[in-house]
This record gives sequence, C-alpha cells and structure tokens, in this order.
Amino acid sequence: MQTYFSFLAAALYVVCTLIPGQRRILNPSLTAIAWLMHGVSLWFAVFFADGLQVGFAIMLSAALWISVLVYLLETRNFSLDGLKVLLLPNAAVMVVLPVFFPGSLITLVGKTTMFPWHIAVALLAYSTLTIAAFHALVMILQDTHLHKLRGNQNQHWLNTAIERLPALMTMEKILFRLVFLGFILLSLTVLSGIIFSEQVLGVAFKWDHKTLLSLLSWALFGILLAGRQWRGWRGKTVLSFTLGGFLTLLMAYVGSRFVLEVLLHRSLT
Repeated sequence: MQTYFSFLAAALYVVCTLIPGQRRILNPSLTAIAWLMHGVSLWFAVFFADGLQVGFAIMLSAALWISVLVYLLETRNFSLDGLKVLLLPNAAVMVVLPVFFPGSLITLVGKTTMFPWHIAVALLAYSTLTIAAFHALVMILQDTHLHKLRGNQNQHWLNTAIERLPALMTMEKILFRLVFLGFILLSLTVLSGIIFSEQVLGVAFKWDHKTLLSLLSWALFGILLAGRQWRGWRGKTVLSFTLGGFLTLLMAYVGSRFVLEVLLHRSLT
C-alpha cells in the first residue's frame, strides 16, 4: 500500500508542476489530493503494530509533506507559482524515497507513552526548519536574481519562476514565522530529550554527537530570533543563521542516519 500511494502522489505532484498557473482552481485541488496521498504513504511507512519506522528518507519525506501543506495555505494569500516549480518536483522525489530506504524499526516495547510524542515533535521540528531552510535558499536565489540575473536569457525559466514570488520583505516575514515555530518545536524536542531521556528513549542522557549538534542548532536559531528582535537583523545575516542552524540539525539527525543505514548498513534507535 505504501508503494502505491507513494507513486500516485509523485505522479500527481509532477502533473501539478506542469499545470499552467492560470488554472488556479484545478492546481490547488490536485495538489491537495497529492498531499493527502503523500500523507497516507507516510502513515504506512512509519506506523507499525510493534513500533515506529524512522529513517533519513522518512524524515525528508515528512519535511516535504509539511512544505506542501504550507504552500497550500500560503497560496491562498500570495501568488506562489514560482515556488511551486521549485517545491513540487522535490516533493515528487521525496515521497518515493522511503520505498527504497525504509529506515529502521524502533520498537515501542518497554517505552512510555511519551516516546511517540517525542518522536512526533522531533519530526515536526525538523520538518518546519527544513521548510525554513528551503525558503531561505529561495530568498537567496531571489536576491541574486534582482542583482545579477535580470535579462540573462540562459536563466529564463528561473527568472520567470522567481519573478512570480512575493516581495523579499514578504518572504522574510514568512521565513521568521517558520523559524519561530520551528524553534519552539525544537525546544520541546531538546527539553524532552534531556529531562525524560531514560523514560522516553530508554537510555540515560549522554553527550553524544547528536545531542551536541542539536543544542548547537537550537542555539543558532535562538540567536537569530534574538538578533531579529533586539538588533533588527535582516538580509544575509538572517539567511546565514537559518542555513547554518538547519545544516547543523541535518547532521544531527538525517546525516547520522544516512551514514549508519546506507553506508554502514546499521540501524540507529
């Protein structure tokens, strides 16, 4: 069932990418159906009777699933045709990735009722901050376009996509909404991991690479929000902190799982 829904969602994402922007009723409707199929495929990929299956591919797929949801919500207020061309093809790839890299099964035997909540909040935090990083990359492309790419015929498709995006100030406001939400979720993830480590994860708290990188990522996003509030940070400083915090978080979770599952053929619980 997972394979069926994954490839169906991927096909619909591709169709939605190819639909002209003028079809404003058909496009959101098909995208919403693709998003629902994506969600069903994630359900079958993650939830099992005896545990939860989590891996780097599932994390990336969940991130793009949340990304498409944000796109569907924001497209009601802004024209995001340019963002659609960048987002939906990536969603089409990520939705089928767990079929080939299913990850490792985390058993629920002996775990408290807080364990699934810890995993869910962690996935939401990672997904939201992935959206923020993707959004920051789009803003970098947009800023580069405004300064260097205008009139460059070799980048015609990219120029067309970027010109349909909202203004940079609007994009920056959306970015900080995403970072603020992701920071709250990441704070809950780190807090639950520290306070309830033995009850939630089944092991005593330890200073491993994942813990240190998670705390570093949390600190970077916290500094970014403080700098925005008290120093009025904007532009390249904001984008640098956003991408730096995300890459640190990526190495803490997805990077470690990718190395163990794909390169070393081991499981990580």
